[in-house]
Amino acid sequence: MNDVSKRLALIEKTLAELCPSKGAVSEKLNEAMNYSLLAGGKRLRPLAIMASADAVGGEGERYVKLACAIELIHTYSLIHDDLPAMDNDDYRRGRLTNHKVYGEAMAILAGDGLLTKTFELLAAEESVAPKKLLRVIFELSRAAGPEGMVGGQALDLIAEKKRISLSELQKLHGAKTGALFIAAVRIGAILADASEEELSSLTRYAKAFGLAFQITDDILDVTGDDKKIGKPVGSDEKNGKSTYVSLLGLSEARQKAAQAVKEAVEALSPFGEQAAFLRELAQKMLTREK
Repeated sequence: MNDVSKRLALIEKTLAELCPSKGAVSEKLNEAMNYSLLAGGKRLRPLAIMASADAVGGEGERYVKLACAIELIHTYSLIHDDLPAMDNDDYRRGRLTNHKVYGEAMAILAGDGLLTKTFELLAAEESVAPKKLLRVIFELSRAAGPEGMVGGQALDLIAEKKRISLSELQKLHGAKTGALFIAAVRIGAILADASEEELSSLTRYAKAFGLAFQITDDILDVTGDDKKIGKPVGSDEKNGKSTYVSLLGLSEARQKAAQAVKEAVEALSPFGEQAAFLRELAQKMLTREK
């Protein structure tokens, strides 16, 4: 088992332990939470936390529980994003979306439960010094809230059925998608006592990676395979969304993604082999199929 497979297995094991259904106030609620939380996925954010800790000389696996906490926030955002009032999607990761199985009201509560459970897990973490933990909570709260992911989702709703400018699109996705990934990278570095210079370099990496991820996501919505992506392609066009492909065309979008990957890799130059996984993560953006 290679390092990535080992860490993915560790992440899945840890996630399965975080929201047990048996004995919960509402076992049905926890079942709905776990339905989406344990549905698989790339687990980029917990991997990024551990990998960025490694990059500055820390021991990434030590922070697996904190790393998984951010995946709860990501999962809650997906549940809510799929709702009829938002993107109205029927499938996610190859399965029916949460509201299609549990109903809209329970899906909303499942998202709410995952969001609040995140901060319970963070606040209960005794292996991290309180001052450092407070900084981690601040980074995550800001990235997930109105200044980050939620604000980006609001911009996304406002932009539906409109053709927006490239700068507006970058602002939208920099908040909706990029902010949480930036927080993941910064949190891993903070946990491992990164210097401000190291933190600055890793933040540049994360911003470039987030851009590459979103562009390739837009490309896959046009060129991808439904079975590999886990949901029907063409959903952006169906929902009247401006994308990097609709604004730039397929060829230029691919060029922009390649440039973003190049910038991400260059930002890692101070870290050498300790940043090997972060480097590989960025480079794989250009060949991803899901």
